[in-house]
Amino acid sequence: MKHFSNTYIFIFSVIMVIIVAVLLSFVAMQLKPLQELNKEIERKEDILASVKEAGEASDVKEKNTYIEQEFSKYITDSYVVDYNGEVVEGEDAFEITLKIEEQADKEFENRLFPVFVYTDEGGGHCYIVPVRGKGLWGPIWGYISFESDFNTIYGAIFDHVGETPGLGAEINTTWFESEFEGKKIFNEKGNFVSIAVLKSTDTQSNPHAVDAISGGTITSNGLNDMLEENLSGYVNHFKNK
Repeated sequence: MKHFSNTYIFIFSVIMVIIVAVLLSFVAMQLKPLQELNKEIERKEDILASVKEAGEASDVKEKNTYIEQEFSKYITDSYVVDYNGEVVEGEDAFEITLKIEEQADKEFENRLFPVFVYTDEGGGHCYIVPVRGKGLWGPIWGYISFESDFNTIYGAIFDHVGETPGLGAEINTTWFESEFEGKKIFNEKGNFVSIAVLKSTDTQSNPHAVDAISGGTITSNGLNDMLEENLSGYVNHFKNK
């Protein structure tokens, strides 16, 4: 049986590690454009879903093209505002949305807030904004669409990384998301109150609240905080519209 010196084994191991590292880096670089494209398609699909225009492609292979076409058809404008509600020229709303995690690391008054404009077949408009926060096990996020009064919610969609199935994961179910339709983020006096996620049986009569998820307290609280924090960044802009 042939024996190898420790030096030989060490050099061989180093060479193999380098080769594997180079191969993995090459594969990662080759896959990155596809990963970025999938991320963009996912965001566009969620934006459309918030105004109930996501639909489904007739062929899975055609999904990307289908979403791109629907997005171009219905999302007729987009812009970025600052905390004071002023439109920021030269900023791309979709790029800000793709890097929304970076915005969360900034002081709130220094963040930028994207807005997407949806136009329906009759020429009516809705205004869509992204929201992002923390659930029990990781990030939660979504999109809220508002009617032209910049107060009444037209639709909502949420998603998560790893909330508990049957509990916190229920935030991305139709029954929960539909609770937000028709709710208002400003009260009768015009003050911002957000949408509270409450453990209550009387939220149907409350225009500023929805039912929390039974057994998903931490996720519900995280979603409550996410809405209050993120939507507050649009208050000055919405009040000026």
